[in-house]
This record gives sequence, C-alpha cells and structure tokens, in this order.
Amino acid sequence: MNRRRLATAASLSFALILAPIGMKQGQAQAPKTAYPSMAPIEQYLMTDRNAEIALARSAAPEAISRDATILVLGRHGYETAVGGKNGFVCAVERGWMGPFEGDFAVNFWNPKIRGPLCFNPPAARSILPLTYKRTEMILAGKSKAQIIDALKAAYEKKELPPLELGAMSYMMSRDQYLTDHGDHHWMAHLMFYTPLMDGAVWGADLPKSPVMLNPQFSGAPEPIDVFMVPIDRWSDGTAAPAM
Repeated sequence: MNRRRLATAASLSFALILAPIGMKQGQAQAPKTAYPSMAPIEQYLMTDRNAEIALARSAAPEAISRDATILVLGRHGYETAVGGKNGFVCAVERGWMGPFEGDFAVNFWNPKIRGPLCFNPPAARSILPLTYKRTEMILAGKSKAQIIDALKAAYEKKELPPLELGAMSYMMSRDQYLTDHGDHHWMAHLMFYTPLMDGAVWGADLPKSPVMLNPQFSGAPEPIDVFMVPIDRWSDGTAAPAM
C-alpha cells in the first residue's frame, strides 16, 4: 500500500484520512463539496448511548477496552459514559478530526463518519485533548479558520500538552464507517503519534512497506505526525482485509 491508497482511505483520530476508498479506475468520485458545511448537530450524535459505548469499545481487543474509560459525544462535547481503570480511553470520533483543508478534507463535515479508536495512556494524556478541543469548538459553531487560529494559539501558549513518548491508538473496529465510498470499514490498523518528521525515517509509503504517513495533523496546525500500520484482524479476532 502506498500514500495514494492512504489518501483514498482513512482520516482520523480520527482518526480518522476520510477520502474515497478503494475506488476502481473510472468509477465516478463524489464531488468534494458533498459536505460543504456542518449539518445539524443531531446528525452527528448517536441516539442510542449504549450503542455508542459498544462501538467505542470495539476499537480495541476486549482485553484492553473492557477496563478503558469510554466517552460518548454530547451536544457540547465528549462526556465520560463509563469510568476506566487501565488508563486507556475509547471514543468514536467524527469527521472533523481529519485534515481541515485539501483533498483529504472531503469528509470533514460528513455526519455519517464514525471512527472508533482507543488511546493508550500516553495518547490519552497528549492526543485526546485535541479531540476535546476541536470537538468543543465545532459544536460551539466555530469556523475552520477560527479553530485553526485557536489551536495555533493554544500550542504557542502551552495550553495543550506536549506529545508524550509512546503515544498510540487502536483502530480495529469492524463497524467503523470512514467514508461513503468503496469499503466503508477500510481495514484494522494501529496509529503511532510522533513529532513532525520525514516519513522516510519510518520507511512510510515505500513500495510494499506496511507503514503509512497519515496527514491527519502534519503541522496544520498541530505539530504532530501520525504513522499507520494495518493489521490482519479486527478487535473481535476475525480476519480483516489484507493490504
């Protein structure tokens, strides 16, 4: 798999690169303006709280998620639905955790996006605050430009925590919905968060390399890179699609 495959695959947390996935040559793409603005908040919420809890837990193997803190999305931001005891935090991210602009931002406002992921303790302390902050500003009606400026200011003022060594997350739910195109579920994968760096350091996006550089943050504006590694099984142990 190469960077072009990634660009047509996933977004996230969120993540979450939520551009068209697995499209056959010649298949028509949906226009990039399919979701030009935010839909009513109700479309992003899950009415069944227990269903959102279960979907969040499905991001990681049960041995991890059963003792994790579980978040659900409310009208003003994420809320703790279940307290945890192992330091992991699982949530279902929405499309606004993807890139703000460019080809990869096609699903930023897509209300159907559901990206279950489980942050390990270092990521829960240093990446999850970005999910909180972006989401709260989105639900408060802030524009993309206002959010970008606020995030830049927050980093300059050290209001957001620095990235912790070892931060990563699981994204292994077979029920994730990452795009309107092709295979909605894409594939099970792990995500590793690093300072901004050349993807060649990881061998990312080279022929037959399993590592991909996800442009979720990439300094625009968060000073973070995300490396993705697909794996061959979903969180329930069943086989996931191969690369």
